[in-house]
Amino acid sequence: MTDAEAAVEPATTSQPTSQQASPQRATPRADPRVEPVLHLGARLEDLLNHAVASRLIRRHWRPRVIAYTGYGTDGWVRVLARVLLAPPELVDTGDLSVRGWRHFLSAKLSGVRVELDLGGRRHVLSSGRGGYLDEVVAVDLPPGWSQGRLSVEGGDVTTVDVRVVGPDERVGLVSDIDDTVLMTALPRPLLAFWNTFVRREESRRPVPGMAELYRTVLQHNPGAFVVYVSTGAWNLAPALQRFLRRRGFPPGPLLLTDWGPTPDGWFRSGPEHKRAALRRLVDELPQLRWVLVGDDGQHDPQLYDEIVWARPEDVCLVAIRQLAVSEQVLTHGTPVPLPEARPQLRSGRDVPWLRAANGHSLVRELRSSGLLDGPVLGPDRRSPRPRHQARTHGTGPGPAAQGPDRRRQA
Repeated sequence: MTDAEAAVEPATTSQPTSQQASPQRATPRADPRVEPVLHLGARLEDLLNHAVASRLIRRHWRPRVIAYTGYGTDGWVRVLARVLLAPPELVDTGDLSVRGWRHFLSAKLSGVRVELDLGGRRHVLSSGRGGYLDEVVAVDLPPGWSQGRLSVEGGDVTTVDVRVVGPDERVGLVSDIDDTVLMTALPRPLLAFWNTFVRREESRRPVPGMAELYRTVLQHNPGAFVVYVSTGAWNLAPALQRFLRRRGFPPGPLLLTDWGPTPDGWFRSGPEHKRAALRRLVDELPQLRWVLVGDDGQHDPQLYDEIVWARPEDVCLVAIRQLAVSEQVLTHGTPVPLPEARPQLRSGRDVPWLRAANGHSLVRELRSSGLLDGPVLGPDRRSPRPRHQARTHGTGPGPAAQGPDRRRQA
């Protein structure tokens, strides 16, 4: 039996032992070995995935690992990937003209053994719900870009890119995607459906000047770590990476989410996903001060304000793209920003905020303010912070989810 077949086999019920309470008998305390009960939506999704995967395996579909860009620092890296079933005749042509809905045609595999070869060490991992793999592994890699290999039984070997942040690096850039670098006018349902499922990839338009803004920051901070945090679905990650590369944006990990049910609800909270991802980045990479870039169409100003208020020493600049009146109406139905997206009231203690309609204007604001030559984005004169071990985080229903993660040793 292959790992893929084992992954879709129904679990057998073991007989209770003296250490295991009988399922017919109530116990006064929860057994820590028992998995928490999933929400009805998650259970229904798992049943559907199981049925679809069983049928496709009988048709000789095989597991395939989709690798996402990971990141890490001294002594550890976070590996992001997903295990899906693919038809035996599938050839990845890299066709950029496919419509968005094709990215959502997939069969997920959980519980599949995945081998990772990285930095001369081998790690054995396992895919979680929805086929996602989100693990922190112990490995020593030099600062910069490294590559590893992910493989599953009966599947091809996949290359995974990892960005390692050096202990002497000082600036990181967090960017939203929708309406910050990519014109989407989300989340109005009809437009979201059109942009995500119908529109061809090459027809997507970048926000004018945003690539220039990022290049300007990186010119004054060569090699700065860039990461993109969005409420978009992981299914679109390969298309988004191609879009960013084609439009001249700097490479970096994507921290996306899953649109399906969660272990405790029907839908995932977009703001909470971003909030958790931001806090995790700040905690895991304490040597960096962050440039936070977003737009005022939804919750970015509020989320960035929270980080600035709680950790002002970790943020050096906030840049907000202001949506036009027509974009505001398409995004949330009103011609003005939502209350939580209006100018910050609490933060700003030594952290400058820039607001403009596009990237070109933000670059002009950045240059005229003198921030590029000052202590904000100029040379960091602070003493280095203590080395930091990654806190354990969760392998949940998708990368960047919350929950207890396992630290992988070789």
